[in-house]
Amino acid sequence: MPTSPSPEKPVACQHDEARHLLSIGTGLDGALRLLMTQFSVLQTRSQLLLTVATLALTITGFSGPRIAAAGDFQRLALATGLALVLASMLLILGGSLRIRWVTQFRRPEGGDDAALLAQIVCYRDRKTRLFFIEVCLLLAGLTAYVAAIIGYFLGGAL
Repeated sequence: MPTSPSPEKPVACQHDEARHLLSIGTGLDGALRLLMTQFSVLQTRSQLLLTVATLALTITGFSGPRIAAAGDFQRLALATGLALVLASMLLILGGSLRIRWVTQFRRPEGGDDAALLAQIVCYRDRKTRLFFIEVCLLLAGLTAYVAAIIGYFLGGAL
């Protein structure tokens, strides 16, 4: 029987959640549907972050040179913001939007349906933590970007 690529190492609370999913999902099929819905939410929200980041980069293409020319603070804040937004985008593309199909997971040897679900829950939790990091990077980048714009307006436009 083939094994999962990079097997997940679930902890006790993930095993508990797996058993809970089996009970409320009325079996493995229902539990898998619930988990796939959760993965869909993560993917949709990641796509939203990617859209916001793309807008920030696009707007910077038009206004960035003027803002950067306004002074050292504006230039540094704009560059920092762009670097953080780009880092967020790269992490989104390589993290939250990276695909690992639920069908690639296998029961561990001697494991039951709950052990299989615990692996998937562990993977979902890892993606959720990664999503939080992506959001933080994007928010930090947008904050620096907005600081550059405020500095541009307060410092006087050229």
